Amino acid sequence: MRFHDNFPSLDMTSLNLNALPVLYSYRRCPYAMRARLAIAKAGMAVELREIELRHKPQALLAASAKGTVPVLQLGNSQVIDESLDIMFWALAQNDPDRWLNPAGLEAAKNLIAWNDGEFKYYLDRYKYPDRHPEQAQIFYRRQAELFLSELERRLTTGQYLCGQHFTLADAAILPFIRQFAAVDADWFAHSPYPKVGLWLKTYVESELFAAIMAKYKPWKCNDPPVLFSG
Repeated sequence: MRFHDNFPSLDMTSLNLNALPVLYSYRRCPYAMRARLAIAKAGMAVELREIELRHKPQALLAASAKGTVPVLQLGNSQVIDESLDIMFWALAQNDPDRWLNPAGLEAAKNLIAWNDGEFKYYLDRYKYPDRHPEQAQIFYRRQAELFLSELERRLTTGQYLCGQHFTLADAAILPFIRQFAAVDADWFAHSPYPKVGLWLKTYVESELFAAIMAKYKPWKCNDPPVLFSG
């Protein structure tokens, strides 16, 4: 298994940073991570604005009243404030590894819906059990494991979640499994999901992941533009 690192390079000398789309992001947010993955894989350049969740800038709130990341503000004043929509936007410009492979796209969307719905619901409660004392932490983990069992089954029959090629499903789901694994790393390392563990390990050790996880200081309104292209 290999997480694809062959993402395009850009000619930085030809870029006008002030004319780039603006991406409001937060480094550790899994939704923002998957948006950055698609942007980097597509070789798109954006102005990155790292935010502090406790001190959201007015420019972010003006762009999207939801106030959540990621938010992509295009040059034509169009705003995309859903992570999957940002992924589709970036890959529509350039999809070198066919993450949007039509043959498996419907299956990928269904798996992502499970991730973003039921799995994320239990992940949040597993990660923050003190905020959700209605059930024990182990209850939330066991409910989340239903999704991990499905991923393990898929990775037993194929190299990636939707077959033998890394696709949108892998890119969109990996950041959330990373978050799940970090809640109790020792348990996860010895869990009955070794193929999920290997899939995740390959991802976090990749050049592409390192590129999207670079650290940036929180954006202030008078800061010069910061380029992000993976």
